[in-house]
Formats: sequence, C-alpha cells, structure tokens
Amino acid sequence: MRGSFWVKRLAQLLITVFCVTFGCSLLVQLLPVSPAEILLPVGSPEERELLTKEIGLDRGPVGYYLKWLGDFVQGDFGKIYFSGGTEELSTRLAVAFPRSILLMIYTQILALAVAIPLGVWSAYRVGKRADKVISNTLFTLSSVPNFAIALVLVLIVGVRLQWLPTLDYQPYSAGIWEHFKHMIMPVVSLSVGLIAAYTRLLRADMIATLREDYITMATSKGLTNRRILWRHAFRPSSVTLFTSAALNMGALIGGAIVVETIFATYGVGFEVFAAINGRQYIALQSIVGLISIFYVVFNVIVDVAAGYVDPRTRDRRVNA
Repeated sequence: MRGSFWVKRLAQLLITVFCVTFGCSLLVQLLPVSPAEILLPVGSPEERELLTKEIGLDRGPVGYYLKWLGDFVQGDFGKIYFSGGTEELSTRLAVAFPRSILLMIYTQILALAVAIPLGVWSAYRVGKRADKVISNTLFTLSSVPNFAIALVLVLIVGVRLQWLPTLDYQPYSAGIWEHFKHMIMPVVSLSVGLIAAYTRLLRADMIATLREDYITMATSKGLTNRRILWRHAFRPSSVTLFTSAALNMGALIGGAIVVETIFATYGVGFEVFAAINGRQYIALQSIVGLISIFYVVFNVIVDVAAGYVDPRTRDRRVNA
C-alpha cells in the first residue's frame, strides 16, 4: 500500500515538473524574436547561429526541450548572458538558494509561532472580545501586500529609527546577530500575511474540533483546558494548517521576488526578477524548474508528516 503511495507521489512530481518546464520551453519557442537575438543583441549573425545551436533552439520545440532537460538533469542550468560575457547560472543559484531557503524557513517559523497560539486562543474564546480583536486585526493586516509592509519597515525602522540595516545579506560567518539583523525586516514583511491566513485556518478547524464528542468526553473527565486544547484539539486541527504552510513554501518565492529586491538579499526571488528584467528566458526556465521541484518535494514531506500529526489522514492516504 505504502509503495503505491510513493509511486503515485513520484509520478505527480515528474508530471508537475514536466508540465511546468515544458510549458516554459514552449513560451521560449513562441517568442516573436529569436532568443539568440535577445541574449546577444550586439552579436554577429554567426555568433547568434552558434548560440542557437548551443542552446538547441534549432531542433524544434521537442528537441530543444529534450536538450534542456538532459542538461538540467546533469546540473547544467544554463548561462546568464551579458555584454561582458557569460556566467553559469548554477554559480549564482548556489549563492541564491541557501539565502532564499533561510528566508522562507525563518518566515514560516515566525508565522507559525505567532499564528498557532493566536488561532488556538481565538477558537477557545470564539465570539468573545479577544476573538473579535484578533480576527479584525488580522483581517486588516491580510489586506496589506508584503511589499507595502517592507517599504513601511524600511522607512520607519531602517531610515528614521535606524534600528536595523535596510540592504544586503550577511551570512552566519559575519556573526549571528549581524545575520539576523539583516533578516528581521524581510522575514516580518513576508510573515504578516501568513500569520493572518494561518490563524484563520487554525481557528476554523479548532472551532469544529472543539465541538466533537470526544472533546466533550475529555471535558467531562475533568481534563484541564490546556490539555484539551493542545493535546486533544490542536493535533487533529493542525493538518490543514501545515498543509497550507507547505503550499506557501512555493508561493513565498513569488512574494520574495519583490521583498528580496527591496532589501537586496539577492536570493532566488531576486534571480527570477533579474532573469525576467534581463530577458534571460533560458535561465528563467531552469529556475522555474528548480522551484517546481522544491515545491512538490516539500508537499510530499508535509503530506507524510501530516500522517504522524493526525493518524486518520495516514490511514486514508495509505488505503487510497
């Protein structure tokens, strides 16, 4: 049973990556101008023809895609072309990916750390003043885009108060505090919307769970409210929350495009922006392919983890 589950998930991974990357390759083929002319605007016809053959654009849509896929599987993600020469995309991604992964992990940790107690408390106090204050505040915050929050933080916290640096990224080697000082504002900018979404999801599931018969039975046995909320109600109510968190790992790349550009952290989001802005469509296809793999793999991990949080989902999944 479990073997069939993994086969299905692997098939979903391959199909998703294929559809996304093949769609990108078709868009490259449909460009009104040859990609070689875009990548080498001042190159000679001979240089452009050589580049066309090197990329595989002379092989047709399927031939080009198979050429790109073969290179991609071998770790050759293509090159960035500019007037002074070329640069391997893998070199830039080796720097960008760890930065973006750290940004997303920090964002998720902060969002979950704030949303879980808020969601549990809001459900426990449903209809009361605390619930209304939390719900209304989060509804307001959810309507503010992350780039607006980023700009406000830059102007107030960074420029006016000068509490935190507004640009650049610092690795751990520069010092733990120096590293986190440069990450606080990007993380807060991305996490505010997630906090609102996660709190609402958990609140709704917790309210439904607290009405279950086994919760009533636990209450009649004299269990404390804390034990009922966190041990008996939170675990089955958290499946949707953690599934949403997994889905948002891929979605965070979209938000990170603007946030990483504002704070100049130079992660994957910034590389996507640079590839689009510089019309580096071949590199963009490889970046999108890597993001799609990351997105699906993370969903599989969370799907498995959800089975341990709530065994009922594991049983349904294995028997499917």
